Amino acid sequence: MAQKLQFDLVSPERRLASLSVEAVQIPGADGDLTAMYDHAPLITTLRPGVLRVEGAEGGAETAYFVTGGFADVAGPGVTVLAEQALPVSEITLEVMDSFIAEARAAHEKARDAADGPETVADGLAKLLSDMEAAKVQILG
Repeated sequence: MAQKLQFDLVSPERRLASLSVEAVQIPGADGDLTAMYDHAPLITTLRPGVLRVEGAEGGAETAYFVTGGFADVAGPGVTVLAEQALPVSEITLEVMDSFIAEARAAHEKARDAADGPETVADGLAKLLSDMEAAKVQILG
């Protein structure tokens, strides 16, 4: 049996999870990573995507959609501070379309005000792309 680590997921609206788990798959801004017991300490920003939790009580995998935020992997635990987060089971087409519409509006506003080769609009274009990819991953 694998050793467990403490996993906590919070958003500004609520605490979504506080569990003892075997692994947490994190959609990091620089790539996906899996944190397990005794993982090297790190802090990473999140990109929009699916965060998966394995080996919780009952053995079922649990999945959450996060729009961004931070993950802190330290010692015996993982703490995720999400900008917005929902259990994947609560995601509907309307919810995803709403997230994508917000990202698209922010991108268009930033693009219209852009000046220079690298702008806020570039980052928002990636955010929009990640949102659309997450929609396909969650809803097919």
